[in-house]
Amino acid sequence: MAETKPPPLPASSVVPASIGVRVLFFASLADLMGGRRRSIDLPAGATVADAVERLAREAPELAARAGHVSFAVNQVFVPTDSPLADGDELALIPPVSGG
Repeated sequence: MAETKPPPLPASSVVPASIGVRVLFFASLADLMGGRRRSIDLPAGATVADAVERLAREAPELAARAGHVSFAVNQVFVPTDSPLADGDELALIPPVSGG
């Protein structure tokens, strides 16, 4: 009797082990992070909060300021529990004042 192999999974159901996210920093956060943009790798299933935690390892002051930062994924404002996907753009926008 011949051994039967299961059919291969469709490409759309394959989940990557990690995702790449482009991060944009605005205003004072660009100074804090040493530039306006950066690419980071995160585990699949990561959220905005996971990305901030990862970035705060490089700049601990970011963790203290994160409660006052707005976040946007692909130009849409989102809460920190929002999931990220491979190729997403995450923007960190601090409060802005002026007149």
